[in-house]
Parts: sequence; C-alpha cells; structure tokens
Amino acid sequence: MDREEQFERIVRHTAEVLTEEELRGLLQTSARPRAYIGFEPSGALTIAHLVTARKIRDLADAGLDVTVFLADWHAWINDKLGADLGRIRASGRYMQAAFVALGVDPETVRFRWAHELVGQSDYWARVVRIAKATSVSRTRRAMSILGRSEEDADLDTGKLFYPPMQAADIFELPVDLAYGGMDQRRAHVLAREVAHHFGWTAPAAIHTPLLSALQGGGRMDPQEGTWGAKMSKSDPRSGIPIPSTTEQVRERIAAAFCPAKEVDGNPVVEIVRYILFPWESRLDVDRSPAHGGPVAFATEGEFVAAWKEGRLHPKDLKDAVATAVDRLIDPARRYFAEHPDLSPASFLADPRAGADATVK
Repeated sequence: MDREEQFERIVRHTAEVLTEEELRGLLQTSARPRAYIGFEPSGALTIAHLVTARKIRDLADAGLDVTVFLADWHAWINDKLGADLGRIRASGRYMQAAFVALGVDPETVRFRWAHELVGQSDYWARVVRIAKATSVSRTRRAMSILGRSEEDADLDTGKLFYPPMQAADIFELPVDLAYGGMDQRRAHVLAREVAHHFGWTAPAAIHTPLLSALQGGGRMDPQEGTWGAKMSKSDPRSGIPIPSTTEQVRERIAAAFCPAKEVDGNPVVEIVRYILFPWESRLDVDRSPAHGGPVAFATEGEFVAAWKEGRLHPKDLKDAVATAVDRLIDPARRYFAEHPDLSPASFLADPRAGADATVK
C-alpha cells in the first residue's frame, strides 16, 4: 500500500480530518504512525460501534500501530456502572472481546488500560501541566467528552480531572493520530492546543460521524458539543446492543424513527450510510414484485438519491437494514454464546445493590 492508498484508507468514511496536510506529513515521516481510540468501559456496545470497529480495521490495514485504550479510571470518574471498578473492568474485557469478534485483529491492534498509566508519576505530572495550561472555563467546555454538560462539573471536582487526563493519555501512550467519534473532537482539540503551548508534537486527528438514536429527536451540534440525540450504550433504548437476537434487531429497526425522503437525523438512513456501505459497499433491498421488485444500490449516492426521491418505502428500507445489521453482528452473537463469562451479563447486573464502591 503506497502513501496515497494509506491516506485514503485512513480518511475514508470520516466526518473530519485535523488536518489533511498534517496527516500526509505524518505518513511521509513515519514508517508506522501510532494511532489510538479510547473508550469508557461502561455498558454494552451498540451497532454504532460498527462504525468504530470498521475504522479501527482501516487504520490497522493502512499499517498504523493501533491502540484501543480501555479507560477504566475515566469511567470511574464519570460514575459509570455505579463507579464500581470491578464492573467497569468486566465491561472492558467484554469490549475487547466484542471488537475481536467484529474482526479487529489482536495481532495487529493492542488493547491497553488506563490503570497502566495512572500508576506512573510522570503521567500525573503531565495531567497537572495540562491542567495548569487550561482555564477552568475551557475545561468545563470540554465536559461534553464525558457526555455531560458544563454544569455537571459542579457534581464533584473529580469531573474536572477528566479532560486533562484524556489529553494526557494521548502524550503518554504516545499517539501520532487520535481517532474518535465527533463527540471526542473537543478532547483532541484540547490535546492539540496544549501541545502547541508546551512545544510537544501535536497529534493529527480523525473523527467519524455519530449515529442518531433510533427513537429520533434531540439534536447533535459539534460546535456546541451537544450530543443528546446520539445512539449511546448508556441508553439501551437508543440503539441495538451487541449481541442481540435476530428478533431484537428486527423489532428495534421496525420501531425506529424513519420519516420518508428525510436524510438528516434519520437513524435508519444513517445506518445505511455510516455502517452498511463502509462494511459491505452495497445495499440490497428485497422488495415484492408489487412494490417494484428487488433493487440493489452500489453507492451511497445512488441510495440517498433514491431515498430523497421517494423511490424506496420506509418499510422496505427497514427490512433490508435489519437483515444486513443482523448479518454484521452475527459473529459477535456466536462468540458470546460460546463465551458467556464475557457477555454483558457479567457487568450490567450490580451485585451490590447500591453499596458504596471502593477503588482497588
């Protein structure tokens, strides 16, 4: 794969690149650039994570040294899973297994944990330097990376540690290319800002689009950092968990918000654009002869044009999407059937029924 092919593989199906010039320069100067994506282990993955699984595979295929960072301490700070580190780490082990089941090769992609970094004094020195170079108001604006508003910083002081820690992760791993969904944009911009302040090497960054919640409604604004309408593992109603049964997939898709001819904010259309075309490069719709017969779309543009013109009925689209999504998550379903000890049941049920969590 030459440099142009590398570049195209890295940036395809992204919503933003910071910046194309920096990324091209990185590929020219580094034989194997280091990339990372971080996740809070905080619940069952949803089909939205098919977007990130595909891009993780793209980065590895492009020859990058890829790290999936399981941010257990960050999830603890953010009060996920009852702020119970035992449950959080069980969630992290499930996440690792889920990504491997979805085709992320553990031979080419490494999985690391936040607790590997937090025991090092140099890490906390980096966190303090970043915090001292960042105003409180700037840190509060970055609260959207926790899935929280600026006002939530008042819940406890620990929340203010999160943005400097996430920026510090990038330099301590270290990372040449930071990857995340558009909701992680502010964290990556913060890391780039402090890099320029201290003369550190600023990471390039790529961001993939977010999927809207299946029930629709709300709004997502990357400039304001509002992501209330996104599909989220923290809200089981908003998406389709991995794994799900075929019946669950079909029920969730059948009930999804899907206004005819509308593209923006339409979760079923977004699944086609952000998941099915990146994974399968086509969409097959098996319609009855009375409704036009089977039709196949070879490009996203063909599909979007047909949808906008009303040449595809919402029910026919939903049926096609349910079939394709079920096919894509089937490897994970089979994996967890064989490894029930790693399934979401290992961490979603809280055995302590509200007891105070302790950190070990």
